[in-house]
Order: sequence, then structure tokens, then C-alpha cells
Amino acid sequence: MPLAGLKCLPRCSVQSVSSLALAHRSHQASPWRRRLVLPGDAPRLASWKALLNLKSHPSSAGGNPENEEEVAKAAILEKVMKGRLPADLMLRCTILDEDGAVKTISGQFRRSDLCNEHRLNPRDLRKIDSRIPNLVPTILIRKEAILINILHIRALVKADTVVLFDTYGSNDSRLHSAFLYHLEHNLKVRGGGSPYEFRAIESILLSVLSALEAEMVFIRNLVGGLLAELEDDINHDKFKRLLHYSRRLASFKNRARLVQDALEEVLEQDDDLNAMYLTDKKKGAVRQNHEHDELEVLLEFFSKQVEEIVNEAENIESNVQSTQEIVELILDSNRNALLALDLKVSILTMGLGSGALVAGLFGMNLQSHLEEMPYAFAAMTAVSAAIAAFAAWAGLWRLARIRKVGLTSSQTTNRVSDPKSRAPWIPLPLRRRTFSGWS
Repeated sequence: MPLAGLKCLPRCSVQSVSSLALAHRSHQASPWRRRLVLPGDAPRLASWKALLNLKSHPSSAGGNPENEEEVAKAAILEKVMKGRLPADLMLRCTILDEDGAVKTISGQFRRSDLCNEHRLNPRDLRKIDSRIPNLVPTILIRKEAILINILHIRALVKADTVVLFDTYGSNDSRLHSAFLYHLEHNLKVRGGGSPYEFRAIESILLSVLSALEAEMVFIRNLVGGLLAELEDDINHDKFKRLLHYSRRLASFKNRARLVQDALEEVLEQDDDLNAMYLTDKKKGAVRQNHEHDELEVLLEFFSKQVEEIVNEAENIESNVQSTQEIVELILDSNRNALLALDLKVSILTMGLGSGALVAGLFGMNLQSHLEEMPYAFAAMTAVSAAIAAFAAWAGLWRLARIRKVGLTSSQTTNRVSDPKSRAPWIPLPLRRRTFSGWS
């Protein structure tokens, strides 16, 4: 869509097709705006117009799945563009001055005003915009400011000002209140000798570390309690809980590792570390690229702390995987025991059937000249019982041989069990090495 049509989106209803058409006509009537559209944007604008036309005429879809898919794409694209395109998006900010006092709490500011005041590019605030989901933590160093976007904190740090961007659609939580209190207290303390921006960065990273530790303790208690329950009883509900906790643990470990990567990325760049001395830059002091020991120690401390949290998450994840493997082995063992019981019953039934074969032969009403013998019944009973017992014993013995599992193959087991087939033992230095091994 042309730029004028996009600018009119936040002022009018997005679902109104007539307003979109009116905005498009107004753009076509203004020749100076038409020059802003680059030649390379023509295919994209044509695709966008086609999607809007398809959405505005749903009856033309005719129940075709492809057309319905296009309508769904148009609706999703419209929703995304509505959240991203306005140039004067309002942001809620809390501002602290150089003395650590709060000047503004949750004030409404335009993005353009913030960019002009702090000499930033609009794309710099794109990661700060809470309406856009940001999963990767970032620390951006600019000429007069440091942009930090880590977990629940999105801040702009300058040599004498800290701007905290509130999360869109959320209220002040206990964690945010504790962070704001600690930040005010840390900025008011001037006896440590650290610059203003370093004290702000320390408070931010300390809040991030506290959030990670709190979540780590919570997940550890959940997983530990569930693993203790699995030792006593194994059922379907506990397996579902274990799957849910495993996903949550993997997500937490990923977020903690991304925080560590963000800190390591800054530590690897000497130019960025030197550019983070905003107070000295404001005073006009000249610094060498290697003169950043204070900041390097600060970032390394928090990087090591986050690394410990990542290692602990990995240990918990390995415990969960080990428990899952052990539970699977237990279930496989129980399943094998049930199968073995079924086979034993089948073998005993086969033995009884083989013994009943003799009785079936004599029940054919044929003359066998054994009817007049006084001991024929006892003899046939004994023979039938012996046949049944032998058949059952042979089947159970064969089953026991099959169930005997070893780490080596049957040929190797038979060769080792036979004393005559064993090769004489020779010390390793006296052996001769061949392509197939030592002989």
C-alpha cells in the first residue's frame, strides 16, 4: 500500500474498506507523495493491493481454500502493519534525572520527540517498542546513549538521564517496583566513584540477574518435587507435568543463554566498551581503546553469574533427561515382564494340550486292546502327565535362554564359555598388531 494509505491506518478503522479506498485515492491525487514510492516497491504494493481487494470482496472467494488462505494472510498482514507502521507511536516512559530523582512516571511521549531529544534513529527505538515482540536481548551503544533491552527491562541510559520504557499493556509489578527503588538508590550514591551510566547499568543487570535467579529457584522446586513424586509412583498425569516443566526449563535456559551471549558480545568489542564511557565523552576526555577495566570487570561479573544459572539449568535438564530414561527403562522392564508372563501361560497351555493329545487319541472309540488291561488307565495318565511336563519344561527353558541378555553377541558368549576355544593370554608388548587388531 502507498505511504499515505498506511499513515491513515491508525486514524481510521482498519476493517473499513471504504476508508482504505479513500486514503488510496487521496494518495493518488497528491503527486509529491507519489515520488516517495520506489520502483522496487511496485511488486510489494501490488501484492498488498491484491490482498486488500480480496479481503474487501470475500464473496469472490467462492469457498476456494486458496482464496480463504489469501484472506487470512491479508488479515494477519493488516494487523501487523497496524502495529508497526505509525511513525508517531506513543511510548510510556519513566525518566530519572542526574540526581536519581524520578521526573516523570509512565509519561506519554512520541517516538519522534524521543529520537530528536536523545539524537537517536527511529530504528534504534524499534527494539524498545514493547508492541513488537523481542526475544533476543540487545545492548546497543550509540554516540550519546546506551540502549538496553534485556528480559523485562527496556531502558535508555545517558550520562545524566535514565529513561525506562514501560511494557505495553502491563501494570507495575513487584519486580519493576523493586528495580526502580534500587535504581533510584544506586543513582543517588556518589561516593563509589563510578560514573552515572555504570551505576545505572549495574542496577539494570542486577535486576535481570535477580529475575533469572527467582525463576530458576521456582523451576528447580517444581522439577525437583515432580522427580521425587516419580520415584514413588508413575502415571500419565505426572508424565504430562514433566513434559510441561521440560519445555519451560528449555525456554528458560534459552533466555538465560541469550542474556549471556549479549554480555559476551559487548565484552568482545573494545570499541563498544570504550564508547560506553558516556560521562568522559561528555566532558571531552580522551580515552584509549584498552582503558575500560572498570566496565569490563562489571560486565564480566554479571556474565559469570548468568553462566552459573545456565549451568544449573543444564544440570536440571540433564536430571530430567536421566529420569525420563530411567522411567522408560522401568516401563520397558514391566512391559517385558508382562509379555514373559503371557508367554509362560501360553507355554503351560501348550503343555497341557500336548498331554491332552493322548486322552484325545484314546477317546476316538477305536479298539486298542488296552481296555482290558488293569493298569492301562494309570499308565496312560502317567504318560500324559510326563508329556505335558516335558513340553512345558522345554518351552520355559527355551524362554529363559532367550530372555538372557548380555552386552556381547551369542557367538562371542559361546566362544568365551568354551575353555578349549580360548586363545592363550600373551602380554601386550609380545603381541603382534595386524589390520584386524592385536593377535
